[in-house]
Amino acid sequence: MLDRIRVTVWGENVHERKNPLVRRIYPRGMHTTIAEGIAEDRSLKVRTATLQQPQHGLTRRVLDETDVLVWWGHAAHGKVRDTVVERVLARVWEGMGFIALHSSHYSKPFMRLMGTSCSIVWREAGERERLWVCNPAHPIARGIDRYFEIVNTEMYGEPFAVPTPDEIVFISWFEGGEVFRSGCAWKRGNGRIFYFRPGHEVYPIYYNKSVRLVLRNAVRWAASDGVKWIDSCPQISAKNAPESLEVRGPRLHSEGETGFR
Repeated sequence: MLDRIRVTVWGENVHERKNPLVRRIYPRGMHTTIAEGIAEDRSLKVRTATLQQPQHGLTRRVLDETDVLVWWGHAAHGKVRDTVVERVLARVWEGMGFIALHSSHYSKPFMRLMGTSCSIVWREAGERERLWVCNPAHPIARGIDRYFEIVNTEMYGEPFAVPTPDEIVFISWFEGGEVFRSGCAWKRGNGRIFYFRPGHEVYPIYYNKSVRLVLRNAVRWAASDGVKWIDSCPQISAKNAPESLEVRGPRLHSEGETGFR
């Protein structure tokens, strides 16, 4: 595990600039509030980035210096440049953690990592949510009792069109009766991925102490163990084979040719 985990919190920063209600709850942007909650752990080094910055604040250098990327998006998924998405995916395969929050189930990076539509059912009625801990021994659930509650929130309901999670950490029950797999974990390449449902922008959810604790736990869990994914396609010469090898038959590629790209 890294000595100090470097976290980048990315937010599209659209609703906060256009909607007075959201701006009142998150005057410095949701990304700032999320980052502040994570930074309550002084061992985590946290920075923010937004859609409006050049390259959405996710330059190659920023991502190379990021151990865990936390992503919040809703209104501007389509405005995220594909070149930036490819850069994010490459870092996840190498070992960067990726945490998708709330409506980021429809973000380009998350959908690419899942390979499915990631669709849900939903309702905006300010109802109560109870998040049950499915695995009390999981590091992301550390410090959480059997469940915690959010007084007012947006409902997300099953079916949730994602691949079967490697682990389900939380499952939500809503006042209207629906349930949802609200804390799901996967691995892609060397990267750990966590989806965490709470976070609708018209409610002060990212000030909730339990939500903040889960985010800190998730960051520590998602951080790389330091082993990098080998993402190249080198040709190994016959003379460098572990056993003596006689070359037979025709060749499509010349000696020394590298990769297929």
